[in-house]
Amino acid sequence: MSTAGTEATARPRSRRGLVGLLTSQAISLTGTRISAIALPWFVLVSTGSATKTGMVAFCEMAPYVVVKALTGPLVDRLGPRRVNVTGDLVSAVLVGAIPLLHLLGLLHFGVLLALVALLGAMRGPADSAKEVLIPDVVADAQVPTERVTGLTGTIERLASTIGPAVAGAIVGLLGPLSALVLDSVSFAVSAAIIATTAPRRHVTEEDHEEESVGGYVHQLREGFDYLRRERLLRSIIGMVAVTNLLDAAMFAVLLPVWARDSGRGPAAIGLVAAVMSAFAVGGSLLAATFAHRLPRRTTYLLGYFIAGAPRFVALALGAPVWLVLGVHAVAGFGSGFINPIIGAVVLERIPRRLLGRVNALGDAVCWAGIPFGGLLGGALIGLVGLSPVMLVFGGIYFLVTTLPGLRPEWHEMDRQRAAAALEEAEAEADRFPTAGGPGPTAGVGTDSGRIT
Repeated sequence: MSTAGTEATARPRSRRGLVGLLTSQAISLTGTRISAIALPWFVLVSTGSATKTGMVAFCEMAPYVVVKALTGPLVDRLGPRRVNVTGDLVSAVLVGAIPLLHLLGLLHFGVLLALVALLGAMRGPADSAKEVLIPDVVADAQVPTERVTGLTGTIERLASTIGPAVAGAIVGLLGPLSALVLDSVSFAVSAAIIATTAPRRHVTEEDHEEESVGGYVHQLREGFDYLRRERLLRSIIGMVAVTNLLDAAMFAVLLPVWARDSGRGPAAIGLVAAVMSAFAVGGSLLAATFAHRLPRRTTYLLGYFIAGAPRFVALALGAPVWLVLGVHAVAGFGSGFINPIIGAVVLERIPRRLLGRVNALGDAVCWAGIPFGGLLGGALIGLVGLSPVMLVFGGIYFLVTTLPGLRPEWHEMDRQRAAAALEEAEAEADRFPTAGGPGPTAGVGTDSGRIT
């Protein structure tokens, strides 16, 4: 069931915004994937410290999470287009400052931490704004929501395939700072594309009434109250928060240390990430085509089952490179189905006027563990070594992605129940005046979160 809505058919069909959004995501995400390898490698080889590498990841992601959580109402008020463009432009300046200051001999470790902290603070609302653009893009293009979330998932996986491969080559040949220059350029180009192609939000009379009655704090609380009532959403967000922490530890510290200790170097990091992402592209394309026909709960849990724990176990047991690549290929294919399904469910379930704030809060909780992933991974490696940490993290990954799915509310993920719950939620929202906000009530009984 598409969320484009009947009102979309009254407008001329236009895919300009859809093409622009996908192009912007492809460019910016590729640049971000490049820096995700270049920056940790730069810190690791220049300081020799896994702990400092984890500190850099923490200083970027902590502001990302906090600012993203607090700026949801800002996205709803100013519109996702304006927030996205501003965030990407400032991010371009901040990333570009890292190689520049290094060349000038001014990039002390404290300065680097400050720059990545500001970068995280700008990326948070900008990334949230891109997601909030989707309903307007769907309405203009008049296509199923699953088609758009599937395509954005495919773009993300393509970027994760191209970015690490390019990063490995650039870091090996030209050094990590050259890769950061490319990331800076990607942010600027992304901002220009969104500024010229993104549709302006379709403001309704309800939006104007809410802006005139509800203050910023009230709107933030309203998003929190809605999120609190959604039982399935809370369960999914909890799962994603833990797996994101473990994945952050993997890519920020564990994988670089594995590449260094095994003598394979940064090219191996890029190869592993690129293989996983390449197969995830195939999964995302299939999801874009068939996701509306698949049982959401089963597909989601199965995708996570093969995408998580096996990766940690293969590296922990010292598997040969060909087997490590094979495990990551299977994991990537499974992971390709996760985000398109959850993205579609989220857009179906959250009322449009609440989308910015609820989406931002949910994403912030999902990302809350990421700043600590690198710190935790680096500290534990120093205490017990790489292989034991890999095995423990793999076991946690398996439990976290299996046990929650046994809860009864997870059966509410199917399409018909999600659509019915959205209608119920919108009717409930209409019963509460905007000024007072919805009070504590029994949960809608379902939920669906988005992975970031």
